[in-house]
Amino acid sequence: MVRVEFLGPIQKEALEVEASTLRDVAAALQSDAEVKDWLESCAVAVNDTLVKSLDTALKPGDKVSLLPPVCGG
Repeated sequence: MVRVEFLGPIQKEALEVEASTLRDVAAALQSDAEVKDWLESCAVAVNDTLVKSLDTALKPGDKVSLLPPVCGG
């Protein structure tokens, strides 16, 4: 199981997902209406390191963070 955390304006509690790649995490989150709209625009970090590929391998205990875009001045 990996822990998925939602940061910033995504108002959702962390959850545990059975996944071996980020593609598995994305597939699991597609069924969640609250999160689905964010998936296209979020950056993703695995264990606090930004990643780009959905083929990124995951191991039990990894932390996946969804980081929505932010505006600042």
